[in-house]
Amino acid sequence: MSEHETSSESLGEPTRRDFLYLTTGMAGAVGAVAVAWPFIDQMRPDASTLALASIEVDVSSLQPGMSLTAKWRGKPVFIRNRTDKEVEEAKAVALADLKDPVARNANIAPDSEATDLDRSAGEGKENWIVMIGSCTHLGCVPLGQAGDFGGWFCPCHGSHYDTAGRIRKGPAPENLPVPTFSFVSDTVIKIG
Repeated sequence: MSEHETSSESLGEPTRRDFLYLTTGMAGAVGAVAVAWPFIDQMRPDASTLALASIEVDVSSLQPGMSLTAKWRGKPVFIRNRTDKEVEEAKAVALADLKDPVARNANIAPDSEATDLDRSAGEGKENWIVMIGSCTHLGCVPLGQAGDFGGWFCPCHGSHYDTAGRIRKGPAPENLPVPTFSFVSDTVIKIG
């Protein structure tokens, strides 16, 4: 044993110095977290944003052939009560004619086909369609009841969507997405 070495140091047992290093390191880590927390906490969404996580839209005034646009999470949402003719035209489209064969409906399986039923509010409510109104090309807002297929038309770059919101012509790569939604009553749709 050397002159300055104690018996506990030679046996590898913890010393007072080891304890001081450990507690100083722990205090430093706690201090770093305390300093960083306000910066991390400020990145959480504020209460007004969280309140918009879901909205309810009264659609009682929408007669067949009428639409409205609601704002949800900073994006336009198109809600349309389609006419029987529009539903029949959309049902008649062959899946092979579609540019994007995937439904893009958050309410059903992700790999569902883009049939009119899978793009609509479902069985018994096929006349209702709810979609995020941002062109899938560059995010422009398409015009309703326009274009070559009577659905939506994005004049910025020429994307044409049919009455089920499926891309049929132009540079847009995908169908207009259908957000999570449900009917909470016969006249109120909850989005989100």
